[in-house]
Amino acid sequence: MEIKPELRYTKDHEWVKIEGDNATIGITDYAQGELGDIVYVEIESLGDELNKEEIFGSVEAVKTVSDLFIPVSGKITEMNESLEDNPELINEDPYGEGWIIKMEIKDVSEIEQLLTAQAYKELIGG
Repeated sequence: MEIKPELRYTKDHEWVKIEGDNATIGITDYAQGELGDIVYVEIESLGDELNKEEIFGSVEAVKTVSDLFIPVSGKITEMNESLEDNPELINEDPYGEGWIIKMEIKDVSEIEQLLTAQAYKELIGG
């Protein structure tokens, strides 16, 4: 199981790559492993401005459906269209080709409330 030290994490198992006031978001290697084979990704919030921890979409695996929570407040600017035909990219490459959305961060101070790689590792018992 991989946890990348340069990323931030949420207690809901999303990862966040910060680039200035923009962020790329996906689900962690741990989360995709727990979900199993992902068969569908639904993002209905493209272009919407959401508050931290609001639901921005869901992933459907063979055995369950899981909501996705936005880690910081902001506007969703892009979704990974590759996931429409290849949702399994999340299983194969959760931190790369399997990213889910990109967003503009409204309040960069919220980044400090996200978990570091070490704190996330401790959360999942690593």
